[in-house]
Amino acid sequence: MMRTIVVAGGAGFIGSNFVRIVLAQTSLQVVVFDKLTYAGNPLNLREVRDSARVEFVRGDLSDCGALESLLSQWQPDAIVNFAAETHVDRSIDGPRNFLQTNTVGTFELLEAARRYYYGMSAGKRAEFRLVQVSTDEVYGSLGASGKFQESTAYAPNSPYAASKAAADHFVRAYHETYGLPTLVTNCSNNYGRYQFPEKLIPLTILNAIGGKPLPIYGDGSNVRDWLFVDEHCEGLLAVLQRGHPGNKYNLGGDSESTNLEVVTEVCRVLAALLPPGDNEAIAKRGLNDYSDLITFVADRPGHDRRYAIDCSQIKRELGWSPKITFAAGIRLTVAWYLENLDWCRRVQQDRYAGERLGLAIDGALH
Repeated sequence: MMRTIVVAGGAGFIGSNFVRIVLAQTSLQVVVFDKLTYAGNPLNLREVRDSARVEFVRGDLSDCGALESLLSQWQPDAIVNFAAETHVDRSIDGPRNFLQTNTVGTFELLEAARRYYYGMSAGKRAEFRLVQVSTDEVYGSLGASGKFQESTAYAPNSPYAASKAAADHFVRAYHETYGLPTLVTNCSNNYGRYQFPEKLIPLTILNAIGGKPLPIYGDGSNVRDWLFVDEHCEGLLAVLQRGHPGNKYNLGGDSESTNLEVVTEVCRVLAALLPPGDNEAIAKRGLNDYSDLITFVADRPGHDRRYAIDCSQIKRELGWSPKITFAAGIRLTVAWYLENLDWCRRVQQDRYAGERLGLAIDGALH
């Protein structure tokens, strides 16, 4: 029976939400292993840090010695790997960090896990699992129709996506070559509480509250499939508990929207929860609606046009499916950010000021 899991990257956005889901729905002991870069923060675990079922270990996924010590001390029955650099714009500015963390870090984790696995008893080996949490961006860009399936060939277009694709291939190879019981999940765009404010939805919320421009890349018609983070984490728990080693599972929200539609919906919900007339920053600019702040900016280099996930396999095999509509999820998300502005201020302090990242001019990075 599974008793202890290591959650690598458990102080980040999706990882911290996964820790809360595990504590609420299982009796597992959770060991969080996190480097605490700008987007991984102890504040993301503030509700659970005092739990007797949570241990925190600070460490780098690329540090093989730290990984071996971690596994030796805690003897986990499973590892779930969220540890990653994730922001596409940052990968354009600095791809090396993405290669180091996402690809090399996953390789070191696999090596440590392989040695650990071979030292287990036969009974513990039968239960052990390693889940690699990946992204739909590894598949590249879709046209106007169709969806990504588990069999879709990888065609990454950004340094971030390439680093995750390479990691996924290593995870698959370690199952095929060494028999390590691995699983890969590929999810659509997540949103919800504790997402670092560089991403589209929290950045839109905070800029709108502050009366700042709401930048949208290109013509705003790039399409993403949106998945509420709690539902993603419940799907990951299903994969951990019932998924078949060697398989990969797509998790999507069945909620396709253009970037312009997303920003417009955030503005609509924000107006209901914090009317523009009650917002001094909006009043000072003489505006009547948050959507008046929308501005179109030069597109991101290599910006994929559309993502959409076919999650019929996980629905069929594991009984998971998304249930929260995008409208309901956005309302929950906007309300959470309004109630947690101090968290926003503290996690951004000296780390990020809302500036645009990922500009490439004439092939040069700036």
